[in-house]
Amino acid sequence: MSKSPVLEASATTTAQSFSDLFALVESLADDFATRAAAHDRDGSFPFENFQALHQAQLLNLTIPPEFGGQGVGYATACRVIEKIASGDASTALVLTMHYLQHVNAARTRRWHPAVYERLCRESVQGIALLNAARVEPELGTPARGGLPATIAKHTPDSWLITGHKQYTTGSPILRYFVVWARTDDNDPQVGSFLVPRNLPGVKIVETWDHLGMRATGSHDLILEDVCIPTEYALDVRPLKAWSSPDPLMLAGGSLFLSALYQGVATAARDWLVKYLNERSPTNLGVSLATLPHFQTSFGEIEALLYTNDRLIYTLAADIDEGEHNPNVHLQAQTVKYMATNNAIRAVEIGLELIGNPGLSHKNPLERYYRDVLCSRIHTPQRDVICLSLGKVALAIKN
Repeated sequence: MSKSPVLEASATTTAQSFSDLFALVESLADDFATRAAAHDRDGSFPFENFQALHQAQLLNLTIPPEFGGQGVGYATACRVIEKIASGDASTALVLTMHYLQHVNAARTRRWHPAVYERLCRESVQGIALLNAARVEPELGTPARGGLPATIAKHTPDSWLITGHKQYTTGSPILRYFVVWARTDDNDPQVGSFLVPRNLPGVKIVETWDHLGMRATGSHDLILEDVCIPTEYALDVRPLKAWSSPDPLMLAGGSLFLSALYQGVATAARDWLVKYLNERSPTNLGVSLATLPHFQTSFGEIEALLYTNDRLIYTLAADIDEGEHNPNVHLQAQTVKYMATNNAIRAVEIGLELIGNPGLSHKNPLERYYRDVLCSRIHTPQRDVICLSLGKVALAIKN
Protein backbone atom coordinates (compact mmCIF):
# COMPACT_ATOMS: atom_id res chain seq x y z
CA MET A 1 0.00 0.00 0.00
CA SER A 2 1.34 3.44 -0.93
CA LYS A 3 2.10 6.18 1.52
CA SER A 4 -0.79 8.31 2.66
CA PRO A 5 -1.36 11.29 0.33
CA VAL A 6 -2.76 13.28 3.23
CA LEU A 7 0.35 14.23 5.11
CA GLU A 8 3.81 13.63 3.77
CA ALA A 9 6.92 15.41 4.94
CA SER A 10 8.74 17.19 2.13
CA ALA A 11 11.77 15.59 0.53
CA THR A 12 14.00 18.15 2.20
CA THR A 13 12.96 17.05 5.70
CA THR A 14 15.95 15.84 7.72
CA ALA A 15 16.52 14.39 11.16
CA GLN A 16 18.02 17.73 12.16
CA SER A 17 14.96 19.68 11.02
CA PHE A 18 12.74 17.39 13.09
CA SER A 19 15.06 17.85 16.04
CA ASP A 20 14.86 21.62 15.64
CA LEU A 21 11.08 21.44 15.33
CA PHE A 22 10.64 19.46 18.53
CA ALA A 23 13.06 21.70 20.43
CA LEU A 24 11.02 24.71 19.34
CA VAL A 25 7.77 23.02 20.37
CA GLU A 26 9.18 22.10 23.76
CA SER A 27 10.23 25.70 24.35
CA LEU A 28 6.76 26.94 23.47
CA ALA A 29 5.12 24.34 25.71
CA ASP A 30 7.27 25.45 28.64
CA ASP A 31 6.17 29.04 28.04
CA PHE A 32 2.50 28.12 27.71
CA ALA A 33 2.69 26.22 31.00
CA THR A 34 3.52 29.44 32.85
CA ARG A 35 0.08 30.87 31.97
CA ALA A 36 -2.06 27.73 31.82
CA ALA A 37 -3.26 27.90 35.43
CA ALA A 38 -4.35 31.54 35.10
CA HIS A 39 -6.27 30.89 31.88
CA ASP A 40 -7.87 27.84 33.46
CA ARG A 41 -8.89 29.76 36.57
CA ASP A 42 -10.35 32.68 34.62
CA GLY A 43 -11.71 30.72 31.69
CA SER A 44 -9.84 33.20 29.50
CA PHE A 45 -8.64 32.44 26.00
CA PRO A 46 -4.84 32.15 25.40
CA PHE A 47 -4.58 34.45 22.39
CA GLU A 48 -0.87 35.01 23.04
CA ASN A 49 -0.17 31.31 22.61
CA PHE A 50 -1.52 31.34 19.08
CA GLN A 51 0.51 34.40 18.22
CA ALA A 52 3.57 32.43 19.33
CA LEU A 53 2.47 29.36 17.35
CA HIS A 54 2.04 31.50 14.24
CA GLN A 55 5.44 33.14 14.65
CA ALA A 56 6.96 29.67 15.01
CA GLN A 57 5.17 28.56 11.81
CA LEU A 58 3.37 25.80 13.68
CA LEU A 59 -0.13 26.64 12.47
CA ASN A 60 0.73 25.34 9.00
CA LEU A 61 2.04 21.86 9.89
CA THR A 62 -0.79 19.95 8.20
CA ILE A 63 -1.16 22.26 5.20
CA PRO A 64 0.23 20.80 1.94
CA PRO A 65 3.65 22.15 0.85
CA GLU A 66 2.19 23.26 -2.48
CA PHE A 67 0.32 25.97 -0.56
CA GLY A 68 3.20 26.96 1.70
CA GLY A 69 2.59 24.49 4.53
CA GLN A 70 4.85 21.80 5.94
CA GLY A 71 2.69 18.75 5.18
CA VAL A 72 4.07 16.69 8.05
CA GLY A 73 3.06 13.09 8.74
CA TYR A 74 0.66 11.82 11.35
CA ALA A 75 3.46 10.86 13.73
CA THR A 76 5.03 14.32 13.66
CA ALA A 77 1.68 16.04 14.12
CA CYS A 78 0.95 13.78 17.09
CA ARG A 79 4.31 14.60 18.71
CA VAL A 80 3.68 18.32 18.35
CA ILE A 81 0.16 18.03 19.78
CA GLU A 82 1.38 15.90 22.68
CA LYS A 83 4.12 18.34 23.64
CA ILE A 84 1.90 21.44 23.35
CA ALA A 85 -0.70 19.66 25.51
CA SER A 86 1.90 19.08 28.20
CA GLY A 87 2.16 22.86 28.47
CA ASP A 88 -1.47 23.87 27.97
CA ALA A 89 -4.12 21.31 27.06
CA SER A 90 -6.66 23.94 25.99
CA THR A 91 -4.27 25.46 23.48
CA ALA A 92 -3.48 21.98 22.19
CA LEU A 93 -7.15 21.14 21.67
CA VAL A 94 -7.79 24.24 19.56
CA LEU A 95 -4.61 23.51 17.59
CA THR A 96 -5.63 19.87 17.13
CA MET A 97 -8.98 20.82 15.63
CA HIS A 98 -7.31 23.27 13.25
CA TYR A 99 -4.87 20.57 12.16
CA LEU A 100 -7.69 18.08 11.61
CA GLN A 101 -9.70 20.43 9.42
CA HIS A 102 -6.73 20.86 7.11
CA VAL A 103 -5.95 17.13 7.13
CA ASN A 104 -9.51 16.32 6.16
CA ALA A 105 -9.72 19.02 3.51
CA ALA A 106 -6.44 17.89 1.94
CA ARG A 107 -7.63 14.31 1.87
CA THR A 108 -11.12 14.78 0.42
CA ARG A 109 -10.24 17.54 -2.06
CA ARG A 110 -13.99 18.12 -2.38
CA TRP A 111 -13.74 21.81 -1.50
CA HIS A 112 -13.77 24.38 -4.28
CA PRO A 113 -10.08 24.54 -5.32
CA ALA A 114 -9.76 28.32 -5.10
CA VAL A 115 -11.46 28.41 -1.69
CA TYR A 116 -9.24 25.64 -0.36
CA GLU A 117 -6.05 27.26 -1.62
CA ARG A 118 -7.02 30.64 -0.15
CA LEU A 119 -7.70 29.12 3.27
CA CYS A 120 -4.38 27.33 3.20
CA ARG A 121 -2.44 30.43 2.26
CA GLU A 122 -4.24 32.51 4.87
CA SER A 123 -3.31 29.95 7.52
CA VAL A 124 0.33 30.16 6.45
CA GLN A 125 0.46 33.94 6.35
CA GLY A 126 -1.51 34.79 9.48
CA ILE A 127 -3.62 33.47 12.34
CA ALA A 128 -6.46 32.04 10.26
CA LEU A 129 -7.73 29.17 12.38
CA LEU A 130 -10.72 27.08 11.47
CA ASN A 131 -12.77 24.39 13.19
CA ALA A 132 -15.97 22.45 12.69
CA ALA A 133 -19.26 23.58 14.19
CA ARG A 134 -21.37 20.43 14.42
CA VAL A 135 -23.05 19.86 17.78
CA GLU A 136 -26.54 21.30 18.32
CA PRO A 137 -28.78 21.71 21.38
CA GLU A 138 -31.50 19.40 20.06
CA LEU A 139 -29.48 16.98 17.96
CA GLY A 140 -26.43 16.58 20.16
CA THR A 141 -23.40 15.15 18.35
CA PRO A 142 -23.98 14.24 14.67
CA ALA A 143 -21.89 11.11 15.25
CA ARG A 144 -24.97 9.58 16.88
CA GLY A 145 -27.05 10.09 13.73
CA GLY A 146 -29.87 12.41 12.72
CA LEU A 147 -30.26 15.49 10.56
CA PRO A 148 -28.93 18.83 11.78
CA ALA A 149 -31.42 21.59 12.53
CA THR A 150 -29.08 24.14 10.94
CA ILE A 151 -30.49 25.06 7.54
CA ALA A 152 -28.68 26.08 4.36
CA LYS A 153 -31.07 27.83 1.97
CA HIS A 154 -29.90 28.07 -1.63
CA THR A 155 -30.44 31.36 -3.45
CA PRO A 156 -29.40 32.02 -7.08
CA ASP A 157 -25.90 33.18 -6.08
CA SER A 158 -25.43 32.30 -2.41
CA TRP A 159 -26.39 30.23 0.61
CA LEU A 160 -28.21 31.54 3.67
CA ILE A 161 -27.17 29.68 6.83
CA THR A 162 -29.31 29.70 9.97
CA GLY A 163 -28.73 27.61 13.08
CA HIS A 164 -27.38 27.21 16.61
CA LYS A 165 -24.18 25.29 17.34
CA GLN A 166 -22.66 24.35 20.70
CA TYR A 167 -19.14 23.56 21.94
CA THR A 168 -17.42 25.44 19.13
CA THR A 169 -13.86 24.97 20.32
CA GLY A 170 -11.62 27.97 19.68
CA SER A 171 -14.52 30.32 18.87
CA PRO A 172 -12.79 33.47 20.24
CA ILE A 173 -10.02 33.19 17.65
CA LEU A 174 -11.45 31.21 14.73
CA ARG A 175 -11.54 32.98 11.38
CA TYR A 176 -13.76 30.33 9.78
CA PHE A 177 -16.40 27.88 10.98
CA VAL A 178 -16.99 24.66 9.04
CA VAL A 179 -20.72 24.36 9.72
CA TRP A 180 -22.60 21.05 9.49
CA ALA A 181 -26.03 21.79 7.98
CA ARG A 182 -28.78 20.44 5.77
CA THR A 183 -30.29 22.05 2.71
CA ASP A 184 -33.92 23.17 2.65
CA ASP A 185 -34.81 20.81 -0.22
CA ASN A 186 -37.71 18.36 0.09
CA ASP A 187 -35.08 15.63 0.00
CA PRO A 188 -32.36 17.45 1.95
CA GLN A 189 -28.66 17.06 1.39
CA VAL A 190 -26.20 17.31 4.26
CA GLY A 191 -22.68 18.65 4.49
CA SER A 192 -20.25 21.36 5.48
CA PHE A 193 -20.50 25.07 4.71
CA LEU A 194 -17.69 27.55 5.24
CA VAL A 195 -18.80 30.53 7.35
CA PRO A 196 -16.34 33.41 7.95
CA ARG A 197 -16.72 34.92 11.40
CA ASN A 198 -16.83 38.54 10.17
CA LEU A 199 -20.11 38.24 8.26
CA PRO A 200 -23.40 39.82 9.39
CA GLY A 201 -25.52 37.34 11.32
CA VAL A 202 -22.61 35.53 13.00
CA LYS A 203 -22.75 35.74 16.78
CA ILE A 204 -20.71 34.09 19.55
CA VAL A 205 -22.52 33.60 22.86
CA GLU A 206 -20.07 32.97 25.70
CA THR A 207 -21.57 29.89 27.33
CA TRP A 208 -18.45 27.80 28.01
CA ASP A 209 -18.02 27.14 31.75
CA HIS A 210 -16.66 23.63 32.00
CA LEU A 211 -14.95 21.33 34.47
CA GLY A 212 -11.90 20.91 32.25
CA MET A 213 -10.40 22.44 29.11
CA ARG A 214 -11.65 25.74 30.46
CA ALA A 215 -9.53 27.95 28.20
CA THR A 216 -10.74 26.50 24.88
CA GLY A 217 -13.46 29.12 24.37
CA SER A 218 -15.92 26.40 23.28
CA HIS A 219 -18.86 28.78 23.16
CA ASP A 220 -22.17 28.70 21.28
CA LEU A 221 -22.31 29.87 17.67
CA ILE A 222 -25.52 31.54 16.47
CA LEU A 223 -26.09 31.97 12.74
CA GLU A 224 -28.97 34.10 11.46
CA ASP A 225 -29.37 34.20 7.67
CA VAL A 226 -25.62 34.38 7.17
CA CYS A 227 -25.01 34.90 3.45
CA ILE A 228 -22.07 32.96 2.01
CA PRO A 229 -20.97 32.48 -1.62
CA THR A 230 -22.18 29.40 -3.48
CA GLU A 231 -18.66 27.95 -3.59
CA TYR A 232 -18.56 27.92 0.23
CA ALA A 233 -20.64 24.76 0.17
CA LEU A 234 -17.58 22.61 0.88
CA ASP A 235 -18.84 19.05 0.78
CA VAL A 236 -22.59 18.59 0.46
CA ARG A 237 -24.09 15.20 -0.38
CA PRO A 238 -27.26 13.15 -0.01
CA LEU A 239 -27.49 11.71 3.48
CA LYS A 240 -26.92 8.13 2.28
CA ALA A 241 -23.62 9.18 0.68
CA TRP A 242 -22.20 9.81 4.17
CA SER A 243 -22.68 6.19 5.25
CA SER A 244 -19.08 5.21 4.48
CA PRO A 245 -16.75 7.90 5.82
CA ASP A 246 -13.09 7.94 4.88
CA PRO A 247 -11.22 5.58 7.28
CA LEU A 248 -8.08 7.74 7.36
CA MET A 249 -10.05 10.87 8.20
CA LEU A 250 -11.61 9.05 11.15
CA ALA A 251 -8.23 7.67 12.17
CA GLY A 252 -6.60 11.09 12.26
CA GLY A 253 -9.04 12.45 14.80
CA SER A 254 -8.64 9.49 17.13
CA LEU A 255 -4.84 9.56 16.97
CA PHE A 256 -4.51 13.31 17.44
CA LEU A 257 -6.79 13.27 20.48
CA SER A 258 -4.93 10.29 21.93
CA ALA A 259 -1.67 12.23 21.63
CA LEU A 260 -3.22 15.28 23.27
CA TYR A 261 -4.32 13.43 26.40
CA GLN A 262 -1.04 11.54 26.51
CA GLY A 263 0.55 14.98 26.77
CA VAL A 264 -1.69 15.91 29.71
CA ALA A 265 -0.88 12.67 31.54
CA THR A 266 2.83 13.09 30.85
CA ALA A 267 2.75 16.60 32.33
CA ALA A 268 1.10 15.15 35.44
CA ARG A 269 3.76 12.46 35.60
CA ASP A 270 6.58 15.01 35.31
CA TRP A 271 5.11 17.18 38.06
CA LEU A 272 4.73 14.12 40.28
CA VAL A 273 8.40 13.17 39.84
CA LYS A 274 9.43 16.56 41.20
CA TYR A 275 6.89 16.49 44.03
CA LEU A 276 7.79 13.00 45.25
CA ASN A 277 11.50 13.77 45.24
CA GLU A 278 11.03 17.05 47.12
CA ARG A 279 8.41 15.94 49.64
CA SER A 280 10.10 14.59 52.81
CA PRO A 281 7.69 14.24 55.76
CA THR A 282 9.39 14.79 59.10
CA ASN A 283 8.24 11.40 60.41
CA LEU A 284 10.09 9.68 57.54
CA GLY A 285 13.23 11.76 57.14
CA VAL A 286 13.45 10.73 53.49
CA SER A 287 11.65 11.75 50.31
CA LEU A 288 8.50 9.94 49.25
CA ALA A 289 10.31 8.89 46.07
CA THR A 290 12.54 6.54 48.10
CA LEU A 291 9.63 4.45 49.43
CA PRO A 292 8.85 1.14 47.68
CA HIS A 293 5.08 1.77 47.71
CA PHE A 294 5.51 5.04 45.81
CA GLN A 295 8.03 3.47 43.44
CA THR A 296 5.65 0.60 42.64
CA SER A 297 2.73 2.92 41.95
CA PHE A 298 4.91 5.19 39.86
CA GLY A 299 6.00 2.14 37.90
CA GLU A 300 2.35 1.57 37.01
CA ILE A 301 2.15 5.13 35.67
CA GLU A 302 5.24 4.49 33.58
CA ALA A 303 3.75 1.28 32.17
CA LEU A 304 0.51 3.05 31.20
CA LEU A 305 2.29 5.92 29.46
CA TYR A 306 4.75 3.64 27.69
CA THR A 307 1.84 1.57 26.38
CA ASN A 308 0.17 4.72 25.09
CA ASP A 309 3.33 5.86 23.34
CA ARG A 310 3.70 2.54 21.54
CA LEU A 311 0.03 2.41 20.55
CA ILE A 312 -0.15 5.97 19.22
CA TYR A 313 3.13 6.18 17.37
CA THR A 314 3.24 2.66 15.95
CA LEU A 315 -0.10 3.20 14.23
CA ALA A 316 0.81 6.74 13.20
CA ALA A 317 4.02 5.45 11.62
CA ASP A 318 2.08 2.69 9.85
CA ILE A 319 -0.26 5.29 8.35
CA ASP A 320 2.63 7.51 7.27
CA GLU A 321 4.26 4.53 5.55
CA GLY A 322 1.01 3.31 3.96
CA GLU A 323 1.12 0.08 5.94
CA HIS A 324 -2.42 0.35 7.31
CA ASN A 325 -5.42 -1.83 6.50
CA PRO A 326 -9.02 -0.91 5.56
CA ASN A 327 -10.03 -1.01 9.22
CA VAL A 328 -7.45 1.60 10.21
CA HIS A 329 -10.21 3.78 11.66
CA LEU A 330 -11.19 1.00 14.06
CA GLN A 331 -7.55 0.51 14.99
CA ALA A 332 -7.21 4.24 15.71
CA GLN A 333 -10.43 4.24 17.72
CA THR A 334 -9.08 1.32 19.73
CA VAL A 335 -5.95 3.36 20.40
CA LYS A 336 -8.11 6.26 21.55
CA TYR A 337 -10.12 4.00 23.85
CA MET A 338 -7.03 2.48 25.44
CA ALA A 339 -4.82 5.58 25.46
CA THR A 340 -7.37 7.90 27.03
CA ASN A 341 -8.33 5.32 29.67
CA ASN A 342 -4.64 4.85 30.45
CA ALA A 343 -4.08 8.60 30.63
CA ILE A 344 -6.95 9.04 33.09
CA ARG A 345 -5.72 6.16 35.19
CA ALA A 346 -2.17 7.50 35.24
CA VAL A 347 -3.33 10.84 36.66
CA GLU A 348 -5.63 9.10 39.13
CA ILE A 349 -2.73 7.09 40.51
CA GLY A 350 -0.89 10.33 41.17
CA LEU A 351 -3.89 11.70 43.06
CA GLU A 352 -4.18 8.51 45.11
CA LEU A 353 -0.50 8.67 46.00
CA ILE A 354 -0.38 12.19 47.41
CA GLY A 355 -3.93 12.77 48.69
CA ASN A 356 -5.12 16.29 49.48
CA PRO A 357 -2.18 18.16 47.87
CA GLY A 358 -3.19 16.61 44.55
CA LEU A 359 -6.59 18.32 44.71
CA SER A 360 -5.28 21.69 45.83
CA HIS A 361 -5.64 24.53 43.32
CA LYS A 362 -2.08 25.61 44.10
CA ASN A 363 -0.80 22.42 42.45
CA PRO A 364 -1.44 21.60 38.76
CA LEU A 365 -2.36 17.95 39.30
CA GLU A 366 -6.04 18.74 39.86
CA ARG A 367 -6.11 20.72 36.59
CA TYR A 368 -4.46 17.86 34.72
CA TYR A 369 -7.10 15.56 36.14
CA ARG A 370 -9.98 17.83 35.09
CA ASP A 371 -8.49 18.18 31.63
CA VAL A 372 -7.76 14.50 31.10
CA LEU A 373 -11.33 13.56 32.07
CA CYS A 374 -12.52 15.51 29.01
CA SER A 375 -11.05 12.74 26.84
CA ARG A 376 -14.19 10.71 27.53
CA ILE A 377 -16.54 13.06 25.72
CA HIS A 378 -14.75 13.34 22.38
CA THR A 379 -16.21 11.46 19.43
CA PRO A 380 -16.06 8.50 19.12
CA GLN A 381 -17.03 7.62 22.66
CA ARG A 382 -16.38 4.35 24.47
CA ASP A 383 -19.68 2.61 23.70
CA VAL A 384 -19.50 3.44 19.98
CA ILE A 385 -15.93 2.17 19.74
CA CYS A 386 -16.63 -1.09 21.54
CA LEU A 387 -19.86 -1.70 19.60
CA SER A 388 -18.02 -1.28 16.29
CA LEU A 389 -15.19 -3.56 17.36
CA GLY A 390 -17.64 -6.16 18.61
CA LYS A 391 -19.61 -6.17 15.38
CA VAL A 392 -16.47 -6.65 13.29
CA ALA A 393 -15.20 -9.46 15.52
CA LEU A 394 -18.59 -11.22 15.44
CA ALA A 395 -19.01 -10.66 11.70
CA ILE A 396 -22.24 -8.72 12.25
CA LYS A 397 -23.23 -6.51 9.33
CA ASN A 398 -25.02 -3.21 9.94
